[in-house]
Amino acid sequence: MRAALIARQFDVQGRLVSVEPYGSGNVNDTYLAIFRTTFSEQRFIVQRVRKSVFPDPEAIMQNMRILTDHCHARLEAEADRSDRIWQLPKIIQTKTGEDWVTDADGDLWRAISQIASANAYERVQNPEHAHEVGFVLGHFHRMVSDLEPARLRYALPGFHVTPGYVAKMDEALRTPGGQERLAASPEARRALRFVEERRGRCRALQDALDAGALRLRTTHGDPKVGNVMIDGATGRGTCIVDLDTVQPGLVHYDIGDATRSACNPAGEDAPDLASVIFDTDLFTTIYRGYLKHAKEFLSPADHRHLFDCVHLIPLELGVRFLADHLAGDVYFKVRHPGHNLRRALVQFKLTESIEAREGQIRKVLGEP
Repeated sequence: MRAALIARQFDVQGRLVSVEPYGSGNVNDTYLAIFRTTFSEQRFIVQRVRKSVFPDPEAIMQNMRILTDHCHARLEAEADRSDRIWQLPKIIQTKTGEDWVTDADGDLWRAISQIASANAYERVQNPEHAHEVGFVLGHFHRMVSDLEPARLRYALPGFHVTPGYVAKMDEALRTPGGQERLAASPEARRALRFVEERRGRCRALQDALDAGALRLRTTHGDPKVGNVMIDGATGRGTCIVDLDTVQPGLVHYDIGDATRSACNPAGEDAPDLASVIFDTDLFTTIYRGYLKHAKEFLSPADHRHLFDCVHLIPLELGVRFLADHLAGDVYFKVRHPGHNLRRALVQFKLTESIEAREGQIRKVLGEP
């Protein structure tokens, strides 16, 4: 097994016991490696970063090194004043002192520490969990608020630039395969109409950035519920993981992605579209948790565009799923034919629910 051969190249004491698939990510291949000596055991994460998805995987690792070094220093400096023990993955180097291994296919493999005594959940478990999702994201944004985004590379150029995803959808539609998939599915045609009716709104945040109303910051890029680790002993958030998409961006994308993930109790693969709603009670709890840290760095202009991000990110993700379906499922992992189309319909249903609750959401955000 390739993962086992790769795991042995990292600087870890002991002998390899096992390497097993781990987690449920849509992009990378992730494994849990276990090494043991006669008196200890070390568990760590081994991941393959696919070059077909990330054209510049070295940029991911360079960003991860800069970010983790920065955050580890801040966490240590603030440890005595903190109400909890915060964690963040650490890069495990190879036996030759490198941060990664490159295989014969050009894919990058890395090893990172496993977060101790913590669990992640794909869906919000209760209001306390929702609060911790917001609190952890706010803490992360505060930790990186003094990390200049210019120090980071773009691991995924165009990531969370919504008009760019609409352009990719249009490109897929112009192909014979895209037209064939569209013609074969009434649901695909319905999804396309949904996007067309909201095409203008897809520019909301990009236009604000272009006009100078918003500015780029260091962002996480994928702060979904499943990436927030909860301490098994205390029930409190201890870490946010999956740092592949760390790069310059708008904090609004992170806020929108966290609320998109957390406030739909039915989940991304909801079997029944009627069950998909945007839970404003959960949103209120998450946002209050986030504000406990965010008051230090959010500007008045940032606040003016918060509803835009709540509305835009599920719409954007739906566009991405739809574009991938039309292109032949080349980006996201799928479990069955039509999986990406179904995912798109779930996100569009969530977008509709947000539109129906716009007044309530704006009230939570403190707008008049």
